[in-house]
Amino acid sequence: MEKTKVLIGLASCGIAAGANKVYDKLKALQQADKLNIELKKTGCIGMCYREPLVEIIDETGSYLYGEVNEEKAVEIFDKHLKQNEPVKDYVVKSDFIKTKDDSFWDGQVKIALRNCGVIDPENIIEYEQQGGYKALAKILKEKISQEDVIQTVLDSGIRGRGGGGFPTGLKWRFAYKYKSEQKYVICNADEGDPGAFMDRSLLEGDPHAVLEGLAIGGYAIGASEGVIYCRAEYPLAIKRLNIAIEQARSKGYLGNNIMGVEGFNFDLYVKEGAGAFVCGEETALIASIEGERGMPRKRPPFPAEAGLWAKPTNNNNVETYANIPYIFLNGPESYAKYGTEKSKGTKVFALTGKINHGGSVEVPMGVSIRDIIFKLGGGISDGKKFKAVQLGGPSGGCIPEHLADTIVDYDSVTATGAIMGSGGMVVMDETTCMVDIARFFLDFTVKESCGKCTFCRMGTKRMLEILERITEGDGKDGDIEKLQELAYQIKDSSLCGLGQTAPNPVLTTIKYFRHEYEAHITDKKCPAKNCKKLLTYTVDPEKCTGCTVCAKNCPTNAIDGDRKEIHNIRQDACIQCGMCYSKCKFDAILLS
Repeated sequence: MEKTKVLIGLASCGIAAGANKVYDKLKALQQADKLNIELKKTGCIGMCYREPLVEIIDETGSYLYGEVNEEKAVEIFDKHLKQNEPVKDYVVKSDFIKTKDDSFWDGQVKIALRNCGVIDPENIIEYEQQGGYKALAKILKEKISQEDVIQTVLDSGIRGRGGGGFPTGLKWRFAYKYKSEQKYVICNADEGDPGAFMDRSLLEGDPHAVLEGLAIGGYAIGASEGVIYCRAEYPLAIKRLNIAIEQARSKGYLGNNIMGVEGFNFDLYVKEGAGAFVCGEETALIASIEGERGMPRKRPPFPAEAGLWAKPTNNNNVETYANIPYIFLNGPESYAKYGTEKSKGTKVFALTGKINHGGSVEVPMGVSIRDIIFKLGGGISDGKKFKAVQLGGPSGGCIPEHLADTIVDYDSVTATGAIMGSGGMVVMDETTCMVDIARFFLDFTVKESCGKCTFCRMGTKRMLEILERITEGDGKDGDIEKLQELAYQIKDSSLCGLGQTAPNPVLTTIKYFRHEYEAHITDKKCPAKNCKKLLTYTVDPEKCTGCTVCAKNCPTNAIDGDRKEIHNIRQDACIQCGMCYSKCKFDAILLS
């Protein structure tokens, strides 16, 4: 009989929720009882909203426990591990127990995330046991030509998972065709939108898959060196990457004459970036690796011809490389059977915002946004109504509820005005002000602009100033048209993708929620009751008990009324701080 396995999710999300304490508690219990179990760390399991997560795999099957604290860990240890009695109340996933969380897993297909939450990311043997490095070995031992490797990637239909969705095989072919004694492959792990959570989870949970994908890419284009560009804010990802690199070298998967193949030399290193959003653009990323300020370069020449150190270079993101070993191990048709005609395979999304089931999911291309939000995501939190979803990160667009049946593929998403990006999906409910959300995202891109292009540097700043005026009640007639004019000039005149996509949140919110802009400007009202400067606070006489709490907390003494008498808010003295609304225990403060 195999030893019972106990896996604790120890990615950044699990650690932040207290999983380290759970691990330490279980380890202490195991040592005290001398229980013959295999206790191990793993990466992100995906169900982040239930962290900390503990999975027990015994002879009867698998049981995933959610929201485990030290007290629950003791109970699970005593009952399940010692007495073989699963604690059903804490189970969030099992083949034998139905739970309210089952819908989170329905429809998911794990390819990029196939090993996350399954293996110990710091143990290369576990990766090998899951078929790790067999794809690379197959290519080298069967002496598959570079052209055939690239053709296999083309046949799979995989497109870059980090931004515009350019066909990966085509990108590799361009870099292969340029002749040079030195070539490079780069892995972009620095994307700054919510989808970067997915990249980080992959690096923390299955770093060897990324390394193997990079090695295959290096072989395909004729590169001998690779760079993983990772933001320094991801210390756990960097730690596990460096461990994986050393392990791969010791096993002969990196270095000179890999796997005994004379002449195939490939090695790589991690370059820590400063977390600049603009370095998601490949030429800015390349400049940063070279020690220059992260700013985009004019193209042509494209990186495939003259990239890192002016040599032919291929750049893909984390998720793209993680898919590559699967494609070669299982055949391109096994990947291409998922998705749509022009968007093959699966896509990882990071669900966040006003949603019940926040976390990381992987679904086939072609699934509707509605199904992701309401089936896997469990719907909108607090029983609120779904209003919109921001797809594609800060430079993405806001897709309204009436377009929620849009399928997730590159062309369909682009048609809405949003972008696929690296997979960030921020869900918004009826309390979200779409003018303010446009201001929020534009504020981010203004701060992240490298400043090279005048339209991006100055145009986005002017747009932000207009949005700030509108949300503070100082909007003017013509502001909407001025925002649109600036937006199109910025898109047409910016050098890189940051500037070209920065206006997307503004353009999509104007397109789908123009009435909210008009209400802010004309009526000086925020329909979502979110913009404080546009709110009027009044007292509901039927609910007011005269407790005086609101008056005591008002910073301007704008509330009149004696104890046990109905209070009144003097509008000439009210500064719309919202203190009375937040302090009232009887819901007696009305917003309008």
